[in-house]
Order: sequence, then structure tokens, then C-alpha cells
Amino acid sequence: MERELVDVVRGFNRTVTQRVGALDDKFLARDRPLAQSRLLWEIGPAGAEVAALRNRLDLDAGYLSRLLRTLEGAGLVVVTPAEGDGRVRMARLTEAGRAEWALLDRRSDELAWSMLAPLTVGQRDRLTTAMNEVQRLLMASMVTVEVCPPADPRARACLRAYAAELAERFESGFTLDTDDDHQFVPPAGVFLVATLASEAVGCGSVRFDPDGPAEIKRLWVSGTVRGLGVGRRLLTELERHAAAAGADCVRLDSNRALTEAIRLYRSAGYEEIPRYNTSPYPDHWFAKQLHHAPGVSP
Repeated sequence: MERELVDVVRGFNRTVTQRVGALDDKFLARDRPLAQSRLLWEIGPAGAEVAALRNRLDLDAGYLSRLLRTLEGAGLVVVTPAEGDGRVRMARLTEAGRAEWALLDRRSDELAWSMLAPLTVGQRDRLTTAMNEVQRLLMASMVTVEVCPPADPRARACLRAYAAELAERFESGFTLDTDDDHQFVPPAGVFLVATLASEAVGCGSVRFDPDGPAEIKRLWVSGTVRGLGVGRRLLTELERHAAAAGADCVRLDSNRALTEAIRLYRSAGYEEIPRYNTSPYPDHWFAKQLHHAPGVSP
């Protein structure tokens, strides 16, 4: 662990929590701490499903229930079954809750401006630019990548989005063949899903060949997290799994419309090779030699 880097992060966290008032038991001079105010804000004038709130805020179900009960007790929120589906619980603001939400909105603006007002124009630009970058990098750090069966709902959601995007971008359209899903289940292969706040935002798979190179397929990243390095993380993890399975080389193909993916492959050390398959979709074929990491045996 890099001590200096860790110290910078911890110092930043202390400064931010103090500056935004996260330590106050009366956040923004209201009668509740930050957690309750943030939940009230997330429910919003339109209301929200309780399950969606739990995923969005990454809260333990029990803690979320306690927060909701507190807001209900204050007359700000009501939790009821959704219309048409009693299994789904909805949280909605009462009239008092909507008034409180509007007040929080106004005071949040005031808090934000109080951070900017003492600064010069140049300093404001520097601060907001840095905040944008910090937010993006923090999002990147929150993404998890894990092995997932291709039949899992998260994997299916990714594959549907993957197929829809390729169908739109390819001149000839695209149809995904899922009959080979078994090739991406250990020990034949691996399917990975990237997740952010319980939402699947990327996927990729690799199939192993004991007599030849491994092959990477179905690498996709949601537009909501593109530019955060999620595609490179997935690619690196797929390569690691291939190397652990004994592969000395990995290959993949791509269509000329996928310019971002082609740039990624080239920057990751892939070199173009002759066609190796009969698929009608690719225009480029790539391969990369793998190096087995110490402690990783075939």
C-alpha cells in the first residue's frame, strides 16, 4: 500500500466531509443529518421505488428501512405498494416533504456557492474542473468486475444492450447468437460483468482452447461509464483469466465501426493478424501474446 497516496485520500476525505457539513447532526441547518436529507432528495417530487433507492445509494436494506421510518414519522414521506404491483414498495413525498425538498434544493445551491464565492474566477474554474475529474475517477473506483454466468439477468441485460448497439452501428445490422453461451462458463471459458451501484454497465467473455489461442468476445461498456477505463479493466481481466487457463496468446475481432474498441486494442498491445474466422461482421482481427504472472500457473 502506497502510504503517501493513502494519506492524500484520507486528508481529502476529512476536508470534504467537514466543508459540506456531513458531520453535522443538522445538515443544512435542518432537523436531520445528511443521510436522511440525502434520502429525501433522492426520493424527489416524482417518488421512487424502495429497491431503486437501495441500489442507487448502495444502502443496507435494514438501514434504509430505518431511514424511511424516520422520515415517515416526521410526516415527510409515505411508503406504499406500487399501483398494479403490490410486491413493489414506493416512497413518495408528502406535501410537507415536497416543501422540505424545495428548501433542501435551495440551501444546497447556497452551500455550493459558499464554496465558490471566496475564490477568483480562475480558482472557480480550477475547482469545478477538478471536481468533475474527481467525480469521474470516484465512479471508476466504484465499478466492480466479477465472473458471472451468461444466463444471469445482469449478463443478459448487458448482452441485449450490446446486440442493440451493434445492430445500430454496423452497416449490415447484427444478430447475437446465444447458442454458444456454454463456451463462456468455466472450465470452457469465463463471462465477466462490470457493475456500478448494482447496475450492470459492461461485460466481456473469453473462451479457452487447449490447442490454440483463447478468444475474447462480447466486450461492451455502457455509454454511462465510457471514458472511465472500464473497457480496459474488462480486457485486462479477460487476459488474466486466459493466462491462468494456460493460454499463451489471445485473439479477437472487431468491426470498422467500433473505432473506440480498435483504439483500445491497439493501445493494449494487440497487433493485427489475418482473418481467423468466418463471421460476417468483423473487418479487423487482432492477437496479443500473454505473459504469465508470477504465481499464476496454467
